[in-house]
Parts: sequence; structure tokens; C-alpha cells
Amino acid sequence: MILRTPKKLINGSARQRGVAIVEFTIVLPILVVLILVVAELGRAFLQFNTLTRAVRDSARYVSANALNGASQTIDVSTTAAVYAEAQNLVVYGQVGNSGSPLLPGLVPGDVTIANPGGTNDITVNVSYTYQPMLGAVLPGLFYGSDLATTYPLQAQVTMKVL
Repeated sequence: MILRTPKKLINGSARQRGVAIVEFTIVLPILVVLILVVAELGRAFLQFNTLTRAVRDSARYVSANALNGASQTIDVSTTAAVYAEAQNLVVYGQVGNSGSPLLPGLVPGDVTIANPGGTNDITVNVSYTYQPMLGAVLPGLFYGSDLATTYPLQAQVTMKVL
């Protein structure tokens, strides 16, 4: 006795394999875009966390070194050395002007230090432009103008002078 598989079953499974390939080709671009978006958001959060931590360390450094010894007044604007060291602390992670920046494209000019309103507070503010892995601009191709992908990250910390 010879068992034979009905032709209907063979043709049905072959058609199912074809449908699976079509479904895969439809879903694959969506999955790739989703993976890229999740990776880019993770990278943006990591850079924002690095920036915030560096600004906090800089504000702590300035608050510890901002008092003028004799008059006990806050003297950030006239103490260029403390100002430059605080900027370097944000950019390079150390008070010296050496090494590579903590974030790509971050320069000491992005850091501002102020004494708001004559109080005993020091404010360190950084404005940094985040650039994704894919570049600063996504081409519009056939859908119109290009899409800018850069995003400004702001970090600001205010501390009492010690």
C-alpha cells in the first residue's frame, strides 16, 4: 500500500511559504526603522545625561572657587581662570584644556557661567546641538524639502556658593 499526499496539501504549503516571504518583506523596513529610532533615543538620553553630569560638576567647582578671599563676594566674572576651568570641566571632564571633548562638537564657547541677580548663586548653562548618527539632515527625496534632525539640548544647574 502506497500512501500519497494529496496535491492540495502540497500546493497549500507552498503558497503559505510565499505569503510568509511577502509578509517578511513588508515588516522588515518597519522593524529596521524601529530599531534605529530606539538606538537613537538611547544615544540622545546618554548624551543628555553626560551633559547634565558635566554641568553639575562644573557648577560645584565654580561654587567652591567663586568667593573672593578678602571681601567674601562672588567674583566669577572677573576671575577668568575659574571661568575657563569650569568651561573645560564641562567640555573635557577636567579643568585642563586637553583631551577629547565628552560630546562631539561641544566647545567651551557653549558654556556660560553667571551670578543671577547678585544672589549667592552660581548658574552654569550649556547649549549643545545633538546630531543623530544618520547625519544632520535627512533628504526629502521625492516628498519635498530636507528634514533637519539636529536637536538642541539644554542643561542648566544653579548652586549656592560655598
